[in-house]
Amino acid sequence: MPSWFDFYNGCMRAALLATIVAGTLVAPMLAQTPQPIPRPGGSRPPTTTAPPGSGGPAAPAPTPAAPATAPNPAAASDQPNAATLGFPIYPTAQFIASYDAGRGQRYYLFGTSAAYSEVVAYYRTQLRDKGDVVYEQPPTHMFQVGRYREETMAFPPGVTVKDWTWGGSPGYPNPKLGAEPARYPSVIMIVPPPPATAPAR
Repeated sequence: MPSWFDFYNGCMRAALLATIVAGTLVAPMLAQTPQPIPRPGGSRPPTTTAPPGSGGPAAPAPTPAAPATAPNPAAASDQPNAATLGFPIYPTAQFIASYDAGRGQRYYLFGTSAAYSEVVAYYRTQLRDKGDVVYEQPPTHMFQVGRYREETMAFPPGVTVKDWTWGGSPGYPNPKLGAEPARYPSVIMIVPPPPATAPAR
């Protein structure tokens, strides 16, 4: 006859299984929250693939947390360009917003209706670098340009491209009401190096 402990252990196993299943179903919905993409120190998060025999995609890798600061309204009104950023901007990209990254650096987000693969190919040619796939799900490609200096930088300078149509998503919402396109299939994030510090006198 099953004891009370057997009954308790069975309930706990069922609760654990339910928690794992719920987490697997909710994770893809949370994966497309607008977030900055690079990580400090130039570290590369592991790519994710579907486990053999699973019959479906694996849960997406977690996205880095968003900075605590809101977009700077003054910076959003000033349209950054390739000269001010020091990086090429995809021809059809539209400026979305900029965020304080710390240590004098900012994130600059751009949206485009171009396909993820086209944007990645463009930056491969422009930067003469193949870059790295930092996430397979959702597809995210990073081009780290220049050297990361931990003592003076919050993030490695470079360009990151993310596919916002992964998993059936309609794309990244355009924050400008009534503007076209209403959603961007691809988002580009540019992180320039911090301004050079003045030499000590």
